[in-house]
Amino acid sequence: MPVTVLLVDDEPLVRAGLRAVLEAQPDIEVVGEAADGAAVIPLVRQLRPDVVAMDVRMPLMDGIEATRAVLRTVTDPPKILVVTTFENDEYVYEALRAGADGFLLKRARPAEIVHAVRLIAEGESLLFPASVRQLAAEYGDDDGNPAARAVLERAALTEREAEVLRLVTRGLSNAEIAGRLTVGTETVKSHVSAVLAKLGARDRTQAVITAYESGFVSPG
Repeated sequence: MPVTVLLVDDEPLVRAGLRAVLEAQPDIEVVGEAADGAAVIPLVRQLRPDVVAMDVRMPLMDGIEATRAVLRTVTDPPKILVVTTFENDEYVYEALRAGADGFLLKRARPAEIVHAVRLIAEGESLLFPASVRQLAAEYGDDDGNPAARAVLERAALTEREAEVLRLVTRGLSNAEIAGRLTVGTETVKSHVSAVLAKLGARDRTQAVITAYESGFVSPG
């Protein structure tokens, strides 16, 4: 089955460019388009895309609020890939905090766009881990986030789960973590699932944000 994608951007040329790049791939299908975040929820419910590629800045409802709305109201929500002009943008970090699964630069090369969509859909690795770390270092709370610290304390991660979370923050895939710890990939998947469940995180990106915001690992 192909990865289905909904494109959300107020610039028709951007949507057309993304559609051309993605539909050139046999395993990706663009199932719809929208010009503003306000149209996302009904389209997600109607089309059930695997991934929403969404501009972070739009006139009526931006990507941050649209992300919150989708995750709050849609059962089994899609992965959300924020599309942005600037990499070092507080809007991007706020979108990740709101629940977005990763971000993509509008100037990215076609191969990078395709890779980002596939990676987000698979959910087994972190997209642009170094950039996420830089965003957390610049826009995260210098004194730590009390709510994130409380989440981590309640999680009571085991020593192995904590080790896995540290490797996830570095962007390692399940296979890479398995090689590093000399265990099977299925064992790593079980540890990652346990970490996400204990943190109440829907994916790796949210677990990494919690790890940075709580001070469990330093983004610096």
